[in-house]
Amino acid sequence: MKEDLLAIGKMAKLNRISITTLRLYDEKGLLKPRYVDPDTGYRYYSIDQNARLDMIAYMKELGMSLSEIGQALQKEDITLIEELLARKNEQLHQQMRQLKARHDAVERAIQSIERYRKSPATGTLSLEYIDRRYAWGIPCPENFYSSGIRSYETSLQALRHTLAQQGLEQIHSYNIGTTIGQEDFLAERFVPGQIFLFAGRDLPLRDGAPRIVDSGMYACIYLDNYDDEIPCARMLLDYCRRNNYRVSGDYICEVMTGFHVFDNDPRSMFLRLQVPVAFVK
Repeated sequence: MKEDLLAIGKMAKLNRISITTLRLYDEKGLLKPRYVDPDTGYRYYSIDQNARLDMIAYMKELGMSLSEIGQALQKEDITLIEELLARKNEQLHQQMRQLKARHDAVERAIQSIERYRKSPATGTLSLEYIDRRYAWGIPCPENFYSSGIRSYETSLQALRHTLAQQGLEQIHSYNIGTTIGQEDFLAERFVPGQIFLFAGRDLPLRDGAPRIVDSGMYACIYLDNYDDEIPCARMLLDYCRRNNYRVSGDYICEVMTGFHVFDNDPRSMFLRLQVPVAFVK
């Protein structure tokens, strides 16, 4: 009988796999040898078992686990194979969405650092066109304008905790912003509204979706210290009034990059304060 069969070494070489793999497939019930020598325990295979090996290799390339493959092959049910492949297809799409979101987050971090390198000096006021952006956030749990940097960090951790509940990694929380409602800003009431992240429109959230921050002209001021935000925000409002710009939306404080990555001063970061403006004609 052995004369018509292939020894395990030849079977492995013919299919470009290892002997160890064939032994594993035997243990898992994926591919049993046609004959096992009772004296030596040596395994022998038939050439027509190559088709089953090809199917196992194909399913592995599709990302199926050995247990999934064994389940499909054991039942010999084409419908079950289709269901397993459909589930695997959805898993792959989810991984692709997550990878794209991670790629987008890395690109936004690079762009933020590049903007910082090319940004004007601290205290510079400017009128800028800013493209449409997407933001996702939560209501600020604390008023860090009255409580200080530690309250800001508490709010940031609350945002990151909520992101983790959405299944997102911390890398997505690099480009952070906070808002003050339009009316509060005009009245110089410094009460934070939301803490949010600028995100790609396809951020893979479990609940909700990023909101659109409209493109348009923004009055901006740059600063490099957290403690200077309120006086600089007042300078920004005065700049709008002096130039007859009408504030047309919420105030945004955007953290372009945090120097505390390199420095021991927790208050050192580079910020862009901005408000959308319309022009009185």
